[in-house]
Amino acid sequence: MIRIPQVRVVDEEGAQLGVMPTPRALEMAQERGFDLVEVAPLASPPVVRFLDFGQYKYELTKREKEAKRKQRSVTFKEVRLSPKIGSGDFDTKVHRAIEFLEDGDRIKVTVRFRGRELTHPEIGRNLLARFAERVKDHGVVERAPLLEGKSMHVTMASTHKPKGHDGPAPRPAGEARPESAPVATAEPAAPAAAATPPAGDGEAAPAPSQATRPAPAAPAAPAATKTKSDDAPAPEPVATGE
Repeated sequence: MIRIPQVRVVDEEGAQLGVMPTPRALEMAQERGFDLVEVAPLASPPVVRFLDFGQYKYELTKREKEAKRKQRSVTFKEVRLSPKIGSGDFDTKVHRAIEFLEDGDRIKVTVRFRGRELTHPEIGRNLLARFAERVKDHGVVERAPLLEGKSMHVTMASTHKPKGHDGPAPRPAGEARPESAPVATAEPAAPAAAATPPAGDGEAAPAPSQATRPAPAAPAAPAATKTKSDDAPAPEPVATGE
């Protein structure tokens, strides 16, 4: 609810309608089938616009999600050195720092002193200067080396743009096939295979259509027994040869 007595009105096409009382602006918005949305509340007078509020909220949420998906928070990484570090380890630390800087992260390069090494802070300062020289193409030093307690550190910012979070890569066409594979109905053949009698040794298994044909032959068994019972008296005259 807009409680300001007067507002500056912008119609749905972006045209300026001037300053008018809020009830009049609300009436005009309802006549056109829109909502009266306050888009610049800090202006004097506040600016309102004729909008479909539901569509406006949907587009606003969509833009926020898209911006959140693309943004990447810059993290702070630390690389630790020692005054007596070897050349191989030093190169490894440099390569690692370059990877952080290429990702858009800030790094903190720290030299830790032990025992009497603290009496020679210039060693750590020279080491940090050499380190910054090696990575100058990927980062810049934000401030001079600072000695705090038993460690000296320098902060470097990346000169690369932070990498955004892209959405999941689309699945290749060849890999999308297994997902639709369960749709193919290869299972109806299983009952036919189960009904097929097992083949004997050395014999080929009959086709599924032939395996179902012997079933009607079951009623023919009684007819065969009836024929034998009718012919049973016939052998008696043959037996009496007298």
